[in-house]
Amino acid sequence: MSKVLIVVDMQNDFIDGALGFDDAHLVVPVVRKKIQEYHEQKDDVVYTLDTHDDKYLKTEEGKHLPVKHCVKGTKGHALHPEIAEVKKADERVFEKNTFPSMNLGDYLQEKRYDNVELVGLVSNICVIANAVIAKAALPDASIEVDAQATASFDSALHQKALDVMEGMHVVIKNRS
Repeated sequence: MSKVLIVVDMQNDFIDGALGFDDAHLVVPVVRKKIQEYHEQKDDVVYTLDTHDDKYLKTEEGKHLPVKHCVKGTKGHALHPEIAEVKKADERVFEKNTFPSMNLGDYLQEKRYDNVELVGLVSNICVIANAVIAKAALPDASIEVDAQATASFDSALHQKALDVMEGMHVVIKNRS
């Protein structure tokens, strides 16, 4: 069975930067451990990076979320150090200028994974968006989200996102 872990936007700006929030800090060690487990099992790990430029505030997203963040080349754009430490140099990174990555979907379709697990930030925005992309790319694969390895700045939206993903047949693991 072929498996992949998608580490969504574990970037400094979502943890302790421009859009950082307390629960994001709790997710870091869980995601780090999950990456290490996939490495031990010799399964694939890929990453998404929210990636913007100085014109972000003029984009459609920037009009609705007017906080400059994840500008390419800045500390905020980089993976959090605890995640960067365990990322292997040859692991694929998908830079995306919006919530989901179409390139990630193409990659998943090409690789034909049997199992896709998503972890990272933010559950009700980029995690759910990329779960939909994974489901569209691989309709017969098991798509999973580890509830302990994702979070949101809004706990009610986090729970709703988990509910919506579950309704789309995404398996929600470790839900408390």
